[in-house]
Amino acid sequence: MGDAIGQMLTSAVGIAISPLPLIAVILMLATPQGRPNGLAFTAGWIVAVAAVVTVVVLAGSGADAAGDDGPATWTLWLKLALGVLFLLLGAKQWKDRPREGHESATPGWMKAIDTFTPAKAAGLAVALVVANPKNLVLAVGGAVSIAGSTATAGGKAVAAALMVLIASLCALLPLGVYLAGGTRSAQVLGDWKAWMARHNSAIMTTLLLVLGVNYIGDALSGLTS
Repeated sequence: MGDAIGQMLTSAVGIAISPLPLIAVILMLATPQGRPNGLAFTAGWIVAVAAVVTVVVLAGSGADAAGDDGPATWTLWLKLALGVLFLLLGAKQWKDRPREGHESATPGWMKAIDTFTPAKAAGLAVALVVANPKNLVLAVGGAVSIAGSTATAGGKAVAAALMVLIASLCALLPLGVYLAGGTRSAQVLGDWKAWMARHNSAIMTTLLLVLGVNYIGDALSGLTS
């Protein structure tokens, strides 16, 4: 089980520190429907991440992702491809960053967030998991690592549950601060949002490059051993 947890940890943390879902849930919590929309967004996020991780772990385990001595060869090639994809996404993230003195364009859904219902909030959360290339690739990569580990079925289930929990901290932490923070919560969440928005490009570029190097290194090590 320790192997499965260690393999998925970087991907789970990568999802958890993605600025976009954190900014989304903070914006929702600042609206008149903050409590129901924040709860719906968080629930939608957890369900979407859990669905992706569960499907990939089950599919990988059924396709013999783990051999007697470690991950199957096909999982190593897949990790190599994902590592290259991470590097490409990191390069694109840096290339598309706002230039000095300019701000990135505000997405349309952010402008309409005051009118969101709980159903729309949950739908946005699902979209930010499955329709966002970075988050989807991170979720798939972490789940493939779990499937390719030498853990038992029970160990893989625990690792998958931990991955979902860690990957959902970007929604759970702001919601927890909102529900328990009282009058100070608005200032705390506002500071988080401003910092994440200001450093979005640097955070995601660094994250994707580190993950890319990590995945490529692990894959090449397994393929050449």
